[in-house]
Amino acid sequence: MKFLRSLIVGVAAFACVAAHAEDPKELNFGIISTDASSTLRQRWQPLIDDLNKKTGLHVKAFFATDYAGIIEGMRFNKVQIGYFGNASAMEAVDRSNGEIFVKTVTADGSGGYKSLLITNVNSRFKTLDDVFKNTKDVNLGWGDPNSTSGTLIPGYDLFAKRGVTVNSATFKTVLPSSHEANLLAVVNDKIDVATNNTMELDRLKMQHPDKFAQVRVLWTSPLIPSDPLVWRKDLPQDTKDKLRDFFVNYAKTDPHEKEVMKNLTTFSGFVASSDAQLLPIRQVALFQLKQKIEADKNLSDADRKTQTAAIDAKLTALNNEAPKQ
Repeated sequence: MKFLRSLIVGVAAFACVAAHAEDPKELNFGIISTDASSTLRQRWQPLIDDLNKKTGLHVKAFFATDYAGIIEGMRFNKVQIGYFGNASAMEAVDRSNGEIFVKTVTADGSGGYKSLLITNVNSRFKTLDDVFKNTKDVNLGWGDPNSTSGTLIPGYDLFAKRGVTVNSATFKTVLPSSHEANLLAVVNDKIDVATNNTMELDRLKMQHPDKFAQVRVLWTSPLIPSDPLVWRKDLPQDTKDKLRDFFVNYAKTDPHEKEVMKNLTTFSGFVASSDAQLLPIRQVALFQLKQKIEADKNLSDADRKTQTAAIDAKLTALNNEAPKQ
């Protein structure tokens, strides 16, 4: 009897350990709201179906109305994997126990994409000078607060460098929306100018060349690192291995997988990556913060000096992390 009890306890303990070693029964894959949820689901579901079939995992797509919903979902472990832009990935890494494990590869092999400022081809805005001549007369289509190409990069490289703050005091209106909505607003001449990116414009050119012909590009940013996928650090190692192996090998040769990627976006596949790809994004974010502090009239000179010195120290540390050319 004593042996039987010991055997039962041993079996129960083994079962408990085995249960913890197994992959989670269900994973939620958060996808940032660059477009309408129905559009995103149509693009991403074939890839998620392939993921489940090849790995044996049970992954479900999770959509939120804004980027913050995916970031918070990962923070509270309602989302375990996510497709992000770099700015939102930075938030997920810093606040939501996230870690970058792969990044997308663009179809042209450039390893990135660019932020844009666009207008309708028939718009009165022919150049950037026309926009900055009198911003109070400009209706601006802006991106999600956590969008890399919709807010962070143009906010710094396009506007801050010209001493222009993006708000309702500077522009006639500032209308935050998704890339898709801003692009359609420009195509239909419903807004003066809007931020966007080369991925969205390339997709429009492929799918609707007539609408693409209605867009004029006024500004193009430097190259932005391609979009990353982020997982929660506390996922079981076996699950991480399955996820990484699936993505780095996806769409390399299989015609079906290549077609899935073609319909998904302008990506051709994925390659391994890490949090290190966020370095230039962190630098831009710190530059922006420094500018805000320097312009804050409510701060004393001493406080301003202390805070900017702290940012300079962080920037120096980031510069030291940068790979040597």
